[in-house]
Amino acid sequence: MITSLFGNRDYLRLFTAQVSALFGTGLTTVALGLLAYELAGGNAAAVLGTALTIKMLVYVTVAPIVAAYADRLPRRLFLVSLNVIRAAVVLALPFIDQVWQIYVLIAVLQTASAAFTPTYQAVIPDILPDEREYTRALSAAQLAATMETLLSPMLAAAALAVISFHWLFLGTAVGFAVSAALVIGTRIPNASAATQGSFRERITVGMRIFAATPRLRGLLGLNLVVAAAGSVIMVNTVNYVRDTLGGTQSGVAVLLAANGFGTMLVALALPGVLDRVGARPVMLTGAGTLVAGLGAGIALSTATAGDWRWAAAIAVWALIGSGSAAILTPTGQVLRRSSRSADRPALFAAQFSLSHLAWLLTYPIAGWLTTAAGFTATWVTLTVFAGVGITVALRMWPRHDPEVITHLHEVGTVDAAVLADADRVDERHYRHTHVYVIDANHRRWPGRLETATAA
Repeated sequence: MITSLFGNRDYLRLFTAQVSALFGTGLTTVALGLLAYELAGGNAAAVLGTALTIKMLVYVTVAPIVAAYADRLPRRLFLVSLNVIRAAVVLALPFIDQVWQIYVLIAVLQTASAAFTPTYQAVIPDILPDEREYTRALSAAQLAATMETLLSPMLAAAALAVISFHWLFLGTAVGFAVSAALVIGTRIPNASAATQGSFRERITVGMRIFAATPRLRGLLGLNLVVAAAGSVIMVNTVNYVRDTLGGTQSGVAVLLAANGFGTMLVALALPGVLDRVGARPVMLTGAGTLVAGLGAGIALSTATAGDWRWAAAIAVWALIGSGSAAILTPTGQVLRRSSRSADRPALFAAQFSLSHLAWLLTYPIAGWLTTAAGFTATWVTLTVFAGVGITVALRMWPRHDPEVITHLHEVGTVDAAVLADADRVDERHYRHTHVYVIDANHRRWPGRLETATAA
């Protein structure tokens, strides 16, 4: 059970630090919208849209740069420093009086977040080396993110009944400060030095692993499926409830809660399923679920009247939440399986950037195309993108995907120490069998002919 994880003191502290930071971020999401409206009035949506674009661009560009030096920094001090920076930024937000200042502070805040998240993700498997415990930790992280989505807006609404929204920024700062204090008290092993090449080599190591590993190329397609369906939830829920269903703010909360409920149920159920069948079937089933959810949403968008639409919308939003959880929860397990410990920060950073690149593509479609052409055309377009994503995943991630691969090394192409337990085949080749990942001595994935010859 997930609760058994909390017997690990270091994991418990890190998990609590994550929850504290998540709830602080959730309060900022509400407060930032109100601040934008205070400064820009009717142009608040444009302000928030620009801020969101800045966030995605920062996530895509900053995370790989951080990963290039992550193994050279003391990870505990690095995580604490990033929390302190985030707390300082949100404390400054209530005092600004110009829109451009929002953009600058959001850029700084999201830069710190883009550095924090992949570093934090790479620490967890070092603290929980057991595969089953790590799988359960992934579900716990997904559950924490879901609960933040559900509870932070309600907490903010309750607070706003008695205080100004400016005080929400203080609550956020407290969340980051508590997170920093918990990290200080956690034993976090520093990463061993990975790639010792040039800056360009270090910054691209995660991308190189992605490009060369078939299952990770499949993951790129799944990232697009999640972004296509998730953009409907993140961008279109408010307008769909208010303008199409004629609902209130509480109606918006109901649909978002349905999405979170679907996510939570699947995240809780997945650890046992993953132990039995592995990540690929689960994640592809999640992708199919998201495409089905988008298809149901298209049908729903063509309906012009009927109280039944509420029940149907709740079911569709919950279905999309469950599909998203089926993809997102095992992602860390797939990344861990595909890298050496020393390269893991770079690979997590690459996933962080590449997944947000997909959102950078789908967010504008969900927002701008809906305004121009309506929900049906937008959701059809996003379904096409999701279809492309699931096709890529099916083609790139082979059904037979063993961890241990017998392959050939050509004499003189790798360090001699690597071949200490290899068998000499002929004058030019060694046969080697081990858990295969892309690294300095294995720069490409062995082809079928090579593995057949090695066997």
